[in-house]
Amino acid sequence: MAIKNVVSVMAPPDPHFVGDGFRVHNFIPQGSRTGMYRMDPFIMLDYNSAHYFEPSATPRGVGVHPHRGFETVTIAYKGSVAHHDSSGGGGVIREGDVQWMTAASGVLHKEYHEEQFSKEGGWFQMVQLWVNLPAKDKMSAPKYQSITKDQIPRVPLPDGNGEVAVIAGSYMDSKGAADTFTPVHLYNTFLHKGGRADFSFPVSYNTALLVVEGSIVVNDAETVATDHFVLFGNAGEDFHITASEDAVVLIMSGEPIKENIVAHGPFVMNNQQEILQAFDDYNQGKFGYLEDQV
Repeated sequence: MAIKNVVSVMAPPDPHFVGDGFRVHNFIPQGSRTGMYRMDPFIMLDYNSAHYFEPSATPRGVGVHPHRGFETVTIAYKGSVAHHDSSGGGGVIREGDVQWMTAASGVLHKEYHEEQFSKEGGWFQMVQLWVNLPAKDKMSAPKYQSITKDQIPRVPLPDGNGEVAVIAGSYMDSKGAADTFTPVHLYNTFLHKGGRADFSFPVSYNTALLVVEGSIVVNDAETVATDHFVLFGNAGEDFHITASEDAVVLIMSGEPIKENIVAHGPFVMNNQQEILQAFDDYNQGKFGYLEDQV
């Protein structure tokens, strides 16, 4: 059994706002300074750490904007978000839910605080991941997976120490709720104080974790506080985490696609010509139509 060691523990970078509704720390690629290749197929991670929003009659969020060439995965920890896109996907994700949007050949979408949450205000905490698509799938049809909390398999840990919610991939023979284009493992791990969870991923996979609540110790050696990101090396397969206090930890591991990545704003393709084509298609209205109102 070869241990997968910690390469770095990253404190949350200074936050910035996406629109007026998402106050995020960017861990991939800017915050980690690892670029889009290091965590391939995960090419972006924006983390909205717990933030209190005052009540607002007008929902905060991000207006209509395009995407092409990848998938957006939004995981709700606190608060709720309403989503609509030009392919007909949409809905509301609440605490524990996941929204998995495959932009692929191109969609317009918008995301706002859900109307009732906006009126009442409250604590808001989310993760948004961008998962790259291989070249052969970048121009496939867009699709949308709305995954509610009760659709996500939950694997109990030994001795009642917590559970692992399997969003994608598999854990202990439990298959995740999401369909993916390439091998991706994505789990929310809930640990009671003193609880332990063990994980194993192939050496070739890129692996990281984010401490969403509480604090943990990795491999009995590395203490990691709330809102910190851990990047693992590729040597070794196995690691474990132990909760110093009740904790919620997002685990991610995926097989790298190992293709050229050219990104410009909302488009992630394989070469510059494809980026120029994306802008041209967008300007010609080929991404469909979406009303820019909440």
